[in-house]
Order: sequence, then structure tokens, then C-alpha cells
Amino acid sequence: MSELDGKVAIVTGAGRLRSIGYSTAMALAEKGADLVVTGTGRDPATFPADEKEIGWMDVASTAERVRGLGRRALPLVVDVTDGEQVRMMVDRTVQELGRVDILVNNAAVAIGADRVPIIDVDPDLFRRVVDVKLTGMFLCSKAAIKVMIEQGEGGKIVGVSSVAGKRGTANSLAYNAACFAMVGMTQSLAQELGPHRINVNCVCPSAVDTSRMDHYERDEGWREMSERHPIGRSGTPEEVGGFITYLCTEAASWIHGQSINIDGGMVMEH
Repeated sequence: MSELDGKVAIVTGAGRLRSIGYSTAMALAEKGADLVVTGTGRDPATFPADEKEIGWMDVASTAERVRGLGRRALPLVVDVTDGEQVRMMVDRTVQELGRVDILVNNAAVAIGADRVPIIDVDPDLFRRVVDVKLTGMFLCSKAAIKVMIEQGEGGKIVGVSSVAGKRGTANSLAYNAACFAMVGMTQSLAQELGPHRINVNCVCPSAVDTSRMDHYERDEGWREMSERHPIGRSGTPEEVGGFITYLCTEAASWIHGQSINIDGGMVMEH
């Protein structure tokens, strides 16, 4: 038997082929979990070239690959900032897969016009960046926790923050605010949910080679950013997804309330 046989996991933001969400879903499935994978229903016209080339279909394709590993999979289009859609997500998870054991709060807004000086940040975009990460984490966690407590068998919640939740940088105000707040929410939830045997942790990656980073066009700036890591390179989504999956196993049950840097040594302070 695999370590997560019989477990059901929800991974938000899992529709992109080159992504932490997709890699996490696949790693969880390889450990035996059944999956609910969510996305925003992206317009196929906006897909990167590699996704278009293979006829990628967002969360439907992620679910298909999970099923290819012999696991059940439910793809859903969900706005994690909408409480009704989040409740529907958890209700359908229980109805179709039977339970909820693991929640990975990975949804985030793509890098874009928020990465500018504060005087140029659009207030609506600021709210959107914060809303997806924080309101999304709040609503998804609230709905999943209710089921986990009723089941009485514990659970695992992992948030995907960033080293931007440990160290502030210029021209990144909304993202810094959201990522720092995820670290605080992780600690609060961990204090509250420990007695229910629900582990709550957070991962804080640095630059990971995903389609989100296509914003940098893989130019000289990307190469220099990658080489600034003490280990000399950026990370892979498989590395981050594998670590998230480890945090969802019983082997990690003594790790609780932590926001762990996974960043090639970019940020070494706590």
C-alpha cells in the first residue's frame, strides 16, 4: 500500500502543466491519494505554447493524468474567493470521493501589473492579489476543516506562500502582503487545529521554473535571478510538489505551524 491510499486531497490552482499545483497533484496521486483539482477556467487562447501544442485542457488534463496513475480525480472550475463556489467544491468532493483529508491552498494571481512601484499599483489589482491568496486560503480552509473535524481522523493543510512572505522587496507590495499574511494564518490555524490532529504548514519557495515565470521571458534577467541562489539555480515544480506531498504524510506529523523555505538558500533567516 502507498502512504496516502484512501486519502482524498484538494489542490487549488492545479490547471497549468508547468506549475506547483500540477506537480503537487501528481506527487499526491503517486503516493496513493485521490484528487480534486481546481482552476479558474482559463481561456485556451491564453495558454502557453507548450500547452497548446499538446492540446492541454487545464484541470481536465491534470485530472486525466491523475487517473492514469490509477487514482480517482475530479476537476472543478472554482473561484476560491467565492464562498458559495468553495462550499460547492467541498460538497462535491465528499459526494463523489467520500471525504476530505488534505487541502493544498495553492491558488494565486499570475505575475503582472501588480509588480510596479506603489504609486502605480491599481487598487483593484491589489485587492485581487490579496483576495485570491488570503480569502481563498480562509474560505477553502474553513470548508475543508469542517469536514475534517467531523471525520475525526485528523488532516493536513498546506499553504503555498513564498520567500516573499519572509523578506520584503521593492515593487512587490501586494504579493509581499499576501505572502506574509499566509505565514501568520498558518500559525493561527496550527494553534487552533492541533487538538484535532490537523497539521497546518506552509511552504515558501523562491523562483521556481513554472509557466508563471514566463513573465520574465527566460532572458538574461531570468538567468541572473536563478544564479543568485546560493545553490546556483532556480527550483523545479516537482521539487516543491514533492515536499508539499511529504508534509501531507504521517512521517511529517510532528511538523506543525511552520512556514518552510524551499529556495536553494535564497532566504536563510526564519
